Amino acid sequence: MARRAFNLPNMLTYARILAVPVVVLCFFVEGRLQSSDFARWSALAVFVLASLTDYLDGYLARAWQQTSNIGKMLDPIADKLLVATCLLLLAADTDHRGGIAGWSLWAAIIILCREILVSGLREYLAALKVSVPVTRLAKWKTAIQMVAIAFLLAGPAGDKIFPYTTQFGLTLLWIAAIITLYTGYDYFRAGMKHIMDE
Repeated sequence: MARRAFNLPNMLTYARILAVPVVVLCFFVEGRLQSSDFARWSALAVFVLASLTDYLDGYLARAWQQTSNIGKMLDPIADKLLVATCLLLLAADTDHRGGIAGWSLWAAIIILCREILVSGLREYLAALKVSVPVTRLAKWKTAIQMVAIAFLLAGPAGDKIFPYTTQFGLTLLWIAAIITLYTGYDYFRAGMKHIMDE
């Protein structure tokens, strides 16, 4: 059991969880929330590496037959922690230089609410021994969401290289939010069948 807990796929998941405070630290290097170019490129580098572990841990666990209960539990938690932290950081960017502000806050709220609601539904259904499989569209939603956050983390620093970096990130965030609403409804529709049966 201990060997399984510390296999490479699980170590990658732990690394993704540890990346969360590192991303925050990038924005607080000067002791206050600031979005200098250095802070943004550093946060982006950590985020991209952490996002790659999301693909690798699942792939390696299946390829090497090293799936474990702790890995199944922590993998979605690590994803949600990383996404939620980045969205909150970008929303808290007080000078709004490439942050999530105005109407774009609704896209972030939709994504965060869906993640919390679906997690609660999954936990309830797990107690009933019912599993809700992840759909292909939900996987696409996650991919679009990650790319959107990457562009937004680059923000004004990225705008200096590609002028539409921030705008592209916000557009992708809204696309992810719309898909999030649909997949969230899909999960609840599937889950309600089991809840109503109770």
